[in-house]
Amino acid sequence: MDLRSLLGITLEALVIATVAGQILRRAVRSDRARATVANANLRIAAWWVLCGVVGTATVLGSGVVVAVFAVFSCLAMRELLSLTPAWSFFAFTLAQYGLVWSHQYGMFSILIPVCAFLYVPVRAALAGNADRFLERTAKVCWGLTVCTYCLSHAPALLMLDIPGYAGRDATLLFYFLLVVQASDVLQYLWGKLAGRRPIAPRISPNKTWEGFLGGVITATALGTALYRATPFRPWQAAAICATITLVGFAGGLAMSAIKRDRGVKDFGTLVVGHGGVLDRVDSLCFSAPIFFHLVRYFYAA
Repeated sequence: MDLRSLLGITLEALVIATVAGQILRRAVRSDRARATVANANLRIAAWWVLCGVVGTATVLGSGVVVAVFAVFSCLAMRELLSLTPAWSFFAFTLAQYGLVWSHQYGMFSILIPVCAFLYVPVRAALAGNADRFLERTAKVCWGLTVCTYCLSHAPALLMLDIPGYAGRDATLLFYFLLVVQASDVLQYLWGKLAGRRPIAPRISPNKTWEGFLGGVITATALGTALYRATPFRPWQAAAICATITLVGFAGGLAMSAIKRDRGVKDFGTLVVGHGGVLDRVDSLCFSAPIFFHLVRYFYAA
């Protein structure tokens, strides 16, 4: 299975979801059902845009993919640090994605966790402002790590040399995005259909055990069914998909805790139906480095 086939499957799923959403919009009667369907249709509309952007980028080539993810990182970091301007972040983001584009794994792996981690507090100290020093520097370092370093592992899949899989790295990237994002959608749907018991009601009352288990199991089954798009065997695809969907859920829960701490529902409003960019990529930020290193360790040359 190649990239074109995966894109075709995604397109078919979006068409079916759009038609189903419009039918339900006309069929439901209760106010609660109407609100749920309206929210689902907003999400479907946003998915057309998001899948269109990412799908087009993968077709156009690695340079466009890296640029798109660099923009995602900048927007996500801007949302996270909206109350703490940190212009040096953008320089590190450009440098990080430049290293991804040039396939410089050595520097890519240490630029932010070593260089930026040391630079940010030194720069803050030289500015002479000790007010909430640890809080401010920790916020910038953590934001850089999550929004840039972790997320950059997704396009970094394009730098891997996998024996017997030459020229198909873009397919693996889209496969990863499809499974993780499908897990988010399926957790939402299972939660609406069967959700009863919240996992962490003070952090995210809409995340339920039923939605979590249903979404992870269904997304894992989807990833296993599409194993031909990967260098994995079916059982390996199942194990890896289960891992990244679990980690993706954990990432979404952690980012929800930040939103509760800041007293906001969403990080932003840029993506209609999804909140901000960071609301959409939170699960990717946590799952991307896990997926990248699993593939690099077990499959890359």
